[in-house]
Amino acid sequence: MVLQWFRQARAFLQEVQNEGKRVTWLGLKMTVAQTAVALVFVFIVALYLGLVDLGLSRLIHYLLKLDI
Repeated sequence: MVLQWFRQARAFLQEVQNEGKRVTWLGLKMTVAQTAVALVFVFIVALYLGLVDLGLSRLIHYLLKLDI
């Protein structure tokens, strides 16, 4: 049973290796460019969400201080 599992695992890893050889990998220049775009996008979204969070927390803080 264990030996069969090792055979299946080895066959799977060989298939993964063969599939990896068929993949068209991006060049370094394209990889760097796409990484930069992703980082800029993440920074913009984080800044937006941070500002929304700050605004909502101040609003809630203001509303809770009101004596109704």
